[in-house]
Amino acid sequence: MTMPSALGKLPRYRALLPMVMSYAASGGSLIVSSAAQLLTFAILARFLGVHEFSLFVAISAVSAIAVHLCGVGGTECLVRRVARDHSMYPAMLGHNILLISVSGVLLVIIGAIALPYFFDISTNGAVNGLEITAMLITNIVLVRCILFSEQVFIAFSDFGSANKVVMGFALIRTAAAVLACLAFGVSTLAGWIVWQFAAHAVMLFFCYLALRKLGRPKFKLVREELRLGLFFSIPFILKAARQNADLLVLGIVASAEIMASYSVARRIIESSYLSVDAMNRIVYPGTAKASHGGIHKATDRVKKLFLAALAISIAAATAVFICAPILPYLFGHDYTSLVLFVRALCWVVIPVGCWAIAVEALGASGNQGARATVMGLGSLIGAGVAAWATWYAPPTGTFISYYVIETLMALAAWAVYFRVVAKSRKVASQTGTAGDVAA
Repeated sequence: MTMPSALGKLPRYRALLPMVMSYAASGGSLIVSSAAQLLTFAILARFLGVHEFSLFVAISAVSAIAVHLCGVGGTECLVRRVARDHSMYPAMLGHNILLISVSGVLLVIIGAIALPYFFDISTNGAVNGLEITAMLITNIVLVRCILFSEQVFIAFSDFGSANKVVMGFALIRTAAAVLACLAFGVSTLAGWIVWQFAAHAVMLFFCYLALRKLGRPKFKLVREELRLGLFFSIPFILKAARQNADLLVLGIVASAEIMASYSVARRIIESSYLSVDAMNRIVYPGTAKASHGGIHKATDRVKKLFLAALAISIAAATAVFICAPILPYLFGHDYTSLVLFVRALCWVVIPVGCWAIAVEALGASGNQGARATVMGLGSLIGAGVAAWATWYAPPTGTFISYYVIETLMALAAWAVYFRVVAKSRKVASQTGTAGDVAA
């Protein structure tokens, strides 16, 4: 390569520098957040004891499904619409506040009525109901509001503030666990519920202060986004159900040690995916802009993102495999199967990272129906496969089902993506914009 040609390429590399720096900051914030969450998980597991911690995990699992219903997918349309036109922010802010308020109240009421029949935090019925209600308010409404704050900053491409929300949220929860368990000797779920609520309330107050400068909401429902928001949220609900199917069956057919080690391993593998999620966070607004007028206009961008996600996921899986032996020092040596399980599962992040790029491209381009079909059917079928395989051959069947499900998800996601791209090209050519269509 001659010196002039090398110098000629420098501007192109300089143009990539802001995205690389944004990814480094985004990835760093998510890694710190993930590490803090794992530390919180480990502290609670040690201090609450098996019975109390199992209640915490069970109620949190139910809340994890409900939190995707809270807001009915309104955050996605905020990111997509505001990324394209900042003047839409007041309307989309009001739209989301209304949806989060109404759906959040309904979900908490339903949970407060139903869950006391299955979980006993306190022997007193009234106290038990209040404690479960407080936990639902924390894990559904407050969590959704905090996650919404992060998405607002992403919509404005203010990734620095978004990273602060992610890191702040994780660190506040970890600080609460350290103070509660190590400083004040909290050893019951009832005691932790108070600390958990307080930590979330403090974080939400900081989010409110940060969002005030962006403007006041305009309270109205953006009706054309209601259906798309529902399409966006349903796959996450089904995905959450799928992620708990294997845990539910494994709890019935396997020993407590296998169940505990597997649940911790699953949490670690899900955290390792954050390396890909960090990239998706910063590129989603750009993909929304690039695909304005048709998803076919973003094909070159999506191709590059796929290659980047593949490299990142391979590196993440390799890092988890190498670092697995140190995990018993964090979670305790009673988790005798933990290292084996983590190393068996770590490579699943590769197919997950691959299909995530396709579904994110579908979502950013406004093809929520196609996106919902892939994720919804994949999660629905995956839940059945995971439950059956776990019942038939635990835990080996559980591991195999994990890889089968995620690989099939990757194939289905890209098949649908290419079909939607072809349709978009055809529509563009028929409307006289063939000149905009690039292979």
